[in-house]
Amino acid sequence: MTATFTARGLTAIVLPLAALTGLAGAAQADDWTPTRSIEFIAPANPGGGWDTLVRTTSRVIQEEGLAGQNLAAINVPGGGGAVAWAQIARDSGNPHKLFATSPPIILVPLAGASRYDHTHFTPVARLITDYSIVLVRADSDYEDLGQLIEALGERPNLSVGGGSAPGSMDHISMAGLASAAGLSAAGVNYIPFSGGGEAMTNLMGGHVEAVITGAGEASGQLGEGSEVRALGVSSPERLGGVLAEVPTYQEQGIDYTFDIWRGVMGTPDMPVEAVAYYEELFAQMLETDGWAAARDQLGWIDAYQDSEEFGAFLDEQREQFSEVLTELGLIGG
Repeated sequence: MTATFTARGLTAIVLPLAALTGLAGAAQADDWTPTRSIEFIAPANPGGGWDTLVRTTSRVIQEEGLAGQNLAAINVPGGGGAVAWAQIARDSGNPHKLFATSPPIILVPLAGASRYDHTHFTPVARLITDYSIVLVRADSDYEDLGQLIEALGERPNLSVGGGSAPGSMDHISMAGLASAAGLSAAGVNYIPFSGGGEAMTNLMGGHVEAVITGAGEASGQLGEGSEVRALGVSSPERLGGVLAEVPTYQEQGIDYTFDIWRGVMGTPDMPVEAVAYYEELFAQMLETDGWAAARDQLGWIDAYQDSEEFGAFLDEQREQFSEVLTELGLIGG
């Protein structure tokens, strides 16, 4: 079955790192180095995609000895990211504050739930592409994605939880899946939680029938003896590691994929010297063995873009997501 819309422009762009870490960038980075611990904010509770990115990158950078200062992981939940963005926006020019970002930085403002969008902050680097995954409890009656979709059509009140706000990433991903399967996208009973961790807690507590979340953040809860079972993943091909046994949507007859890009942004008007330092830091991180091991375990795909390229990509994403939200009836045309 063919999707009535696609999340256009979300395919990972894998760029050669060598082309992005030239001498000019290195010279700029030499002009500034952090003088104290760097606040690295995950705009949600522990356990979600932002939190996983923040803690994984911070750990690899520390273990590989790439930075002279510690990257301190800090969780600031609320509003699908809006609470953290409002705090960060007030700290203009601070070179010692970063935050993890992904599609909600565009989707939440488009839905009118935040006055701050990507244009208020400084793009630093896009790092990876993740994918959506649909989970149920291990004792669930739903054995595959088709059975869950059929139940969604027959029982409109059947609830699917996610770790992002209404109209944001997990909601859009689930709505697109439903639409591709022939259901009403706007009719999905999506229940928002403040992060992937809270969504999983509610799944295990029986408060929702299924959860849609990032495959990377779910990978640690899958495998032998797991209390959850994965029904499908939104990647075009099967992922590696513990996710290798999870069939794609397309394998199950639903012609739909959804990519979740993730990256890093900084405070408004971050000094260019600090941006150059962080660009080089994350580019070096992506070349380490420690990163390769973590990335493969989480099912991520490298998709590096430097600050300028990431900024242009975010502008394009705003246009494309605006079209998708309009098609789904989640914002006015």
